[in-house]
Amino acid sequence: MGLPVNKPCPCGSGKKYKKCCQVFHNGGKPASALELMKSRYCAFAVNDAKYIIKTTHTQNPDFTDDIDSWKRSILDFSKNTNFEALSIISFDTITQNEAYVTFHAKLSSGENDISFSEKSKFLREDNMWKYHSGEINNG
Repeated sequence: MGLPVNKPCPCGSGKKYKKCCQVFHNGGKPASALELMKSRYCAFAVNDAKYIIKTTHTQNPDFTDDIDSWKRSILDFSKNTNFEALSIISFDTITQNEAYVTFHAKLSSGENDISFSEKSKFLREDNMWKYHSGEINNG
């Protein structure tokens, strides 16, 4: 994984990575869907495929038992993408087990702007928030 622990966290909190999302990447449980969403963005930025897989709901369309292939796919995306900025647009808790986070991710790959906005659905399963699905709006 690629970010020195004393660098600012890619999630945009203003904290150092070691005091922010690394806590979750090392086994801490996000207290909210918002914390999970930000820590997943950061996991992509630091090439932590294991965390992405661990925090993906089994009903997510990308979920697969072929962990090796899934991990390679995540790492290919992460290594070829610049994670420039994350902006939270809204955070809505529906129930204690369902929440939505709408965000904009500023990304690029080579010369191409691949930024997008998404409304993500999160469900709590076994007392842990997981990414269920998202509706993407490119641009």
